[in-house]
Order: sequence, then structure tokens, then C-alpha cells
Amino acid sequence: MDTKKLIDELKKEIAGAKLKVRAEETGRVLLVKDGVIRISGLYSTGALEMLIVRAHEGEVSAMALNLDADQVGAIVLGDWEKINEGDEVVGTGKILSVPVGDTFLGRVVNPLGEPLDGKGPIKASKYNPLERIAPGVVTRKSVDTSLATGIKAIDAMIPIGRGQRELIIGDRQTGKTAIAVDAVLNQKNTGVKSIYVAIGQKMSRVVKIVTELEKRGALDNTIVVVASASDPAAFSYIAPYAGCAMGEYFMDQGKDALVVYDDLSRHAWAYRQVSLLLERSPGREAYPGDVFYLHSRLLERAARMSKEYGGGSLTALPIIETQTGDISAYIPTNVISITDGQIYLESELFYQGIRPALNVGLSVSRVGSAAQTKAMKKVAGKLRLDLAQYRELAVFAQFAQDLDEATKKQLERGKRLTELLKQGQYAPASMEEQVVVLYAGVNGHLDTIAPDKVRDWESGFIEYLKRQNEKILTNIRDTKNLDDETESAVKQAIEDYNKII
Repeated sequence: MDTKKLIDELKKEIAGAKLKVRAEETGRVLLVKDGVIRISGLYSTGALEMLIVRAHEGEVSAMALNLDADQVGAIVLGDWEKINEGDEVVGTGKILSVPVGDTFLGRVVNPLGEPLDGKGPIKASKYNPLERIAPGVVTRKSVDTSLATGIKAIDAMIPIGRGQRELIIGDRQTGKTAIAVDAVLNQKNTGVKSIYVAIGQKMSRVVKIVTELEKRGALDNTIVVVASASDPAAFSYIAPYAGCAMGEYFMDQGKDALVVYDDLSRHAWAYRQVSLLLERSPGREAYPGDVFYLHSRLLERAARMSKEYGGGSLTALPIIETQTGDISAYIPTNVISITDGQIYLESELFYQGIRPALNVGLSVSRVGSAAQTKAMKKVAGKLRLDLAQYRELAVFAQFAQDLDEATKKQLERGKRLTELLKQGQYAPASMEEQVVVLYAGVNGHLDTIAPDKVRDWESGFIEYLKRQNEKILTNIRDTKNLDDETESAVKQAIEDYNKII
């Protein structure tokens, strides 16, 4: 064989060869401060790539966020104080992922999936990427199945469906977390898996929530992801994405999941802190320009999938904290425009003892009655309008001396409906129980009951039905409908109970 032929053969072999080993690219830490590092030498690093910093005290994880021409800006996912300038940094070639699986149910973990509850290591089924493109329109199905929260005022007037994104918004200490936790509690026997993400919360508060979930038998159905106030800002930044990735594991299996982000105001603060440290350009209220995209790419991942694509769903309940009721601020308006409705809690109503402190006028579900059972639709149809009219009339009636009989009657019924919709924390009610008591309220069967006795009447009537006529509740639960025969039975039961109290 002549030399030319030999060279040609070698060229073919080299061209067809596939390199199986990725050459390890190393860089050096140029700067370290407040949880962020700047690195030189990592020229092929991608956005959101997992990096390993080989510090003197051991390896520390980081995630690439800024890709500049001559250096990489990264957030440290661990103790940044272990890192020194000059330490070696290695790219892994992998997008940051979190471990997921059924084994995480009943556990408290950090945003990297590491256990915090002292119950030992967790064996993961697989790893899901922190960031994932949201399902497209073709793969989705319209929201048509109820995700009951167990809260009468919400299930009746602002129904939430599986696959929906419903914002819970209000000032601090108005009961936002209470609604979310009750919604998680109500899923324990429904087959819906829950993920509660605590972002920037005090650890004592998280412990209290976990204790309540465990005491009420809902923790085994729930994953709690915690980025506490004492953790680095980077943990608060990735926490909701980690919770979403864990929820997507169940959705991909064709199951239903609910994820609570408590709260995205703190998430935005953490992102602003990280961005300013990485010297990204500040915009309105010092937030970086992509803060809208930050939340939209998270919340768009909530979806109801069509049967051809597994039929699973991921429902999102983001929480936003407002300052003195200002829902027109930057972050609240951003998240309102991304979600499918909002539950607005008002401080004034909360201080009046109306719990949940729901502002009926500003709260809305853009999915509407499509996410309600037929039974709930039948009794809740007039409720929202009646309550809104009562609130308006109540303000007017303070200044009016003479009121006609129709107005007085409307005010009296409104008082009773308001009392009926009050609900204690950690006490979610089943759909059938809600239907029978709301039927009594909207149809005037409580008009003779004193307003301060309405809640006693409610608990007494439910106990009476369970003892004397449980068939009514069973029928509504099984058929999810209030047909004429069942309606007559409910009406008769109310009349019979009113005679004996």
C-alpha cells in the first residue's frame, strides 16, 4: 500500500471515530462574595450547568448563571465561605437536576433533594432537570376536573381545577398559607400528591406546618421542600423549580399533583439579590429585566395533559405578599397576569373575624364552573352575586335610616351567608357537606337562625345527617350531582332538623 492510500485510510478512520470521553475543562475562581463566584477558563460551560468547586475543605456545588465573554458568574449551592480565590472549578456538562420519586413522599428536603428530617437517605427513582420547557398547547387538555380545597368559600365561588394556576394574594398575616395548607390537607385521600415549597421562611414556621400535616395524616402524601431564611439566596432561587420538577415526576406518570409556592415574593427578592451580586442590570424596583420570565417559565409548567400524553396534571398555588393591599405593584401584577385567577385576601375582613378573609369582588377563577361538580354548580350559582351585593348594601346601610323590607331581608340573609362561609383552620369540609349547608343558606332555610348560631347549626346539621340520613351525603358524593329527588331529601332533612333544635 502506498503512502497516499495509507494517509487516506487514516483520515477516514479519524473522521468516523467518536470521542467517548469529554475532556475535563477546568477554571479558577476569580472572585467570591455573598454566595456568588466569578470563574475564568470555563469557555464551553452552558447556562444552568452544574459546576464543582474543588475547595481546600471539600467539593462545593455551584450553578452557572452568567455567561460572559471571558468569565462565568455562578451561584454557590452550599457553604460559599469554604471557597477561596484560585480554587479549581470543573464543569460537569450536565444541567442542574434534582432527585425525584415516590420515596420523597412524607419527607422534608432541601432544594437539592437532600433530607432535612433526620430519617435517613432517600433513594431516588430518577433525576429531573430543574428547568424544563412547559408542555405545548397540543399536549394539553382543558381544565375540567375539580381540585377541591375543602374551603367552602373557595370551592363554591372561586373553584380550582386540576392543572390550573391560582394565585393566593394578600398582605402578611391574612391567612394565605392557611388556605394553601388546608388545600394540601384536603388531598390526603384524593390521590393527588402534594408538594409544599417553603421559600425564605423561618424554620420554626416550617416545623409547625410539617407537624400539623403529620398530625392530620397528610404528610405521607406530601413532599416538603425547604429553603429557609438562614439558607443562601441561591437556595431560595432554585427551590420552586425543584418543587416543580418533583411534581412533574407524578404528572409524567399520569397522576395528579399539587404544588404550593410559599411565597414567590421572597423568590423574587432572592433572585434580585443574586442578580445584583452578579452585576446584572437592575430595572424597575431594582429587579432584573427578566423577573417576569423567571415566574412565567415556572408557572407555565402547570398543566392538565391530554390522555394521549399520559393524562396527568400539575396544579400550582403560588402565593404573593402585598404591601398595604397594593396589588398594582411590580411583582403582584406580573404574577396576576401569568395565573388563571387569584384569591385575594383582605386585611380588613381578616380583622373583622371573617376567615378566610376573601374579597369576593377582586377574587376570580378564570376556569370558572368548568372545575365544579354539578352539585356545587347548582347551589353556588347565586352565592357569589348575593354575597357581593350584601357587602355593597352593608356599607350603604350604615348611613341609611329607613330601609325597605326587601333590602332588610337581603341584609339579613347576607349576614347568615357570611357566617356560613367562615371556616376554621385545618378543618377542610368534603364536597357533599359543603353542598348541603350551602343549599340551606342560599335557599333561605337559615333565615330564622340567629347569625351567631349559624356555625353551630352547620356542625349540628352535618352530625344529624350522618346519624339519621347518611344516604343523602353518600348519594351526592357518588353521583357528584344534586338531582330532584336528592334535593327534596335535603330540603326535608333541613326542615326536620330545624324543628328539633
